[in-house]
Amino acid sequence: MTIYSVQVAKRGMITLPAKVRRDNQIQEGQMMTLIDLEGVLILVPKALQTDSLANRLAKAWQEQDVDLETMLKTLREVRSEYTS
Repeated sequence: MTIYSVQVAKRGMITLPAKVRRDNQIQEGQMMTLIDLEGVLILVPKALQTDSLANRLAKAWQEQDVDLETMLKTLREVRSEYTS
């Protein structure tokens, strides 16, 4: 895993480092997917099958009697362990 710093410019624009663009074959004008997990941002350089994944997660959580709010609460708790 490599970590890069990027700066937010006018109108929320960010520039992806050239190495990231090359390694991931990201072209100018390409659409990307941004996922906001309540403060954890994930930028994906291709279309996701989010509906399929969401349905699989929902089914698994129902089988385990876990709801989305419980999962998000757990995520926040685990994240706070790393930032404390």
